[in-house]
Amino acid sequence: MVEIARLRSTDEIEALFERSRQVPVLVFKHSLTCPISHHAYDEFRRFAASGAAGAELALIEIQNARPASAAFAERSGVRHESPQAILLRDGDVAWHASHGAIRQDALAAALAG
Repeated sequence: MVEIARLRSTDEIEALFERSRQVPVLVFKHSLTCPISHHAYDEFRRFAASGAAGAELALIEIQNARPASAAFAERSGVRHESPQAILLRDGDVAWHASHGAIRQDALAAALAG
């Protein structure tokens, strides 16, 4: 299982984009109060348990890290939604999905692509 790093600070956001220059980074933005987000988070965790094919995984819990969530949306240029999965490669957004489109197979396909 690949560890899922919890992001809480705005400083961690820029570091995440920099790390994506060496390894793909898949970020999951999770609402702790949304049932759809809980289902998508289950898919994300199953993907992590499967090995996640060489990616670094990160989690932003919206309610616990609002400044980090806002900084991520601003830095990535991807309008905030939750749940949301965003793949970073070479310092840029390579793919993103939200709600029911967040599935293990979609995460694997995005990472492979």
